[in-house]
Amino acid sequence: MNLVLLGPPGCGKGTQAKRLEEHYGLTQLSTGDMLRAEVAAGTDIGREADAIMKAGKLVPDSMIIRMLADRMAKKADERGFILDGFPRTIPQAQALDDILVKNDLALDGVISIDVDDEAMVERITGRFSCVKCGAGYHDRFSPLKKPGVCDACGGTEFSRRKDDNADTVRTRLRAYHLQTEPIIAHYGHKGLVSAVDGMGSIDTVTQNIRAAVDARLSH
Repeated sequence: MNLVLLGPPGCGKGTQAKRLEEHYGLTQLSTGDMLRAEVAAGTDIGREADAIMKAGKLVPDSMIIRMLADRMAKKADERGFILDGFPRTIPQAQALDDILVKNDLALDGVISIDVDDEAMVERITGRFSCVKCGAGYHDRFSPLKKPGVCDACGGTEFSRRKDDNADTVRTRLRAYHLQTEPIIAHYGHKGLVSAVDGMGSIDTVTQNIRAAVDARLSH
């Protein structure tokens, strides 16, 4: 079973992909993680990507696609994969289509996590973490039990990501709607899309996604 997981920034794609990986025995393919692994291994793609990132530039589509094509050609993910964070644009989706055809593979489903923009702004801007142990919290949804003290380690220093501010989050959401949402129609024409409500708790969203995947498996 091969899946693509789509959704705006902050909707929990990484968490849900990990849960799908564990539940169905699939391999989570995060292009960000794959790039970091290539860099750490010192491969040709890794060295190229490292130089680009150190120069403060974005790794081009062509390099991401090449890396993914190499991975697919090795047929290393026999039980199937979950693509998390790719594709992000129609050209990337078309490139993925070509890679799958060349390697005699196919997508079994595209799960689209639907959320409310303003709720996402609140969800992302409220995040913070303990500097000492990395435990994550949220101003509203997962507050500290004792103000100013980490529940996990007792640390008293906390940090927030610089890009977790309302203006940046709204900019990222606009980019998602402009660049990534059209992919839903691209796959919708092929009958591959299952939309899932992403506004519940993490566990509820997991249940919704599993139900969508199980429905596809039963066809």
